[in-house]
Amino acid sequence: MKKFWSRFWQDTQGQDLVEYALAAGLVAVAAVAAMPTLSTTVNTVFTKIGSIIANSVN
Repeated sequence: MKKFWSRFWQDTQGQDLVEYALAAGLVAVAAVAAMPTLSTTVNTVFTKIGSIIANSVN
């Protein structure tokens, strides 16, 4: 039984998958956290572009 646990703790197979899943989760959380600020900025930029185009046409 001691040999089993020794091999179990030294086995790193599957570790990469867990690390990638944690990294993907962290990126998803960061993206969701940045959305409100980013959407406000993008909305401001498009509003300014729209007003410039509207003034140029008139």
